[in-house]
Amino acid sequence: MKNFDFFNPVKIYFGKEQISQLEAELCSYNKIMLIYGQGSIKTNGVYRQIKETLKDRIIVEFQGVEPNPVYETLMKAVELARRENVDFLLAAGGGSVIDGTKFIAAAIKYNSGDPWNIVVKNEKISDALKFATVLTLSATGSEMNNGAVITRKSCNEKLAFSSPLLFPVFSILDPETMYSLPNSQIANGIVDAFVHVTEQYLTFPMNAAVQDAWAVSLLNVLKTEGPKVLQNRNDYDANSNLMWAACMALNGLLSAGVYTDWSTHMIGHEITALYGIDHAKTLAIVLPGVLTVMKEDKREKLIHYANNVWNIFSDNDEKVISQAIDKTEDFFVSLGIGVRLSDYNIPENAIDIICRKLEEKKYIRLGEKRNINPEIVKQVLTLRK
Repeated sequence: MKNFDFFNPVKIYFGKEQISQLEAELCSYNKIMLIYGQGSIKTNGVYRQIKETLKDRIIVEFQGVEPNPVYETLMKAVELARRENVDFLLAAGGGSVIDGTKFIAAAIKYNSGDPWNIVVKNEKISDALKFATVLTLSATGSEMNNGAVITRKSCNEKLAFSSPLLFPVFSILDPETMYSLPNSQIANGIVDAFVHVTEQYLTFPMNAAVQDAWAVSLLNVLKTEGPKVLQNRNDYDANSNLMWAACMALNGLLSAGVYTDWSTHMIGHEITALYGIDHAKTLAIVLPGVLTVMKEDKREKLIHYANNVWNIFSDNDEKVISQAIDKTEDFFVSLGIGVRLSDYNIPENAIDIICRKLEEKKYIRLGEKRNINPEIVKQVLTLRK
């Protein structure tokens, strides 16, 4: 295990009726901006609970953050927040709303030109407005980390950024808020969390027993509890386990002291930016291809994964690895997720376009060993046609 620093200051309020904690937590702020998506919080009771809890507190509202939050929309929120002299942001929604709020929090305080530089030039964030979250969809883990991904439509770019200043002050996780979500969003969330774990776990051995055991446990929870949520949308215990597992999947614990592989995400971001496919669906397309093409680099971990997540054992390592990858793909399909480019009518020439985009961004050394180049990406995507 390599040396590491671990820091995560996010306070979590987990369980039923925890939205009531807003009153005490936000009592010292004068003007709060409530940020949300397309309006589902007005039908699932979250909006009402927030308004009732904050009572006569001054709230500026910004509605309309998209799935895969868009820079052009977020800048409208920045302008509103500046105009209204907002001193705290409250994100109510899933990972997209929270990611968007992280950008808004940084952009409000950015005074060196176009805030897009925070993302495209990876400029250091020196100040950010404080914010908190009320989570309504388990997927990204953004409620307990300091990273975000946003899209700029004008140039078809989807990019990640992070800063120690972009941890939420606190996050409220009430599993009941997920009851009214469409099954497709629940399925996307399961896949997203599952791939978050695999990209930190399926690399090469680092003698990191705690991280490996944690990863295996989270994957087993996701593959057992996720389907339970889809079978009974009001199963509080299953929703609780899914919500907490997704949160734990990307809060820094799994990546501490180990090398990670985010190539599936980087490739998936290009598919989303170019063709508008849901983020989780792009991961379901790409991951089996990455595991197949890079199986020699990942051999020992893939066998560990096969044994401990899918209960596959054999003296034939190739067979074990192949079956584990097949099981992974089958699991995504069982959730109703397409796993091929053709499932989304993405043309074959998209493969060359995606590889060219990665090359333009100098994403030519991906993976835990920094050896996944555009040529290997082409092999991965060709397998996923």
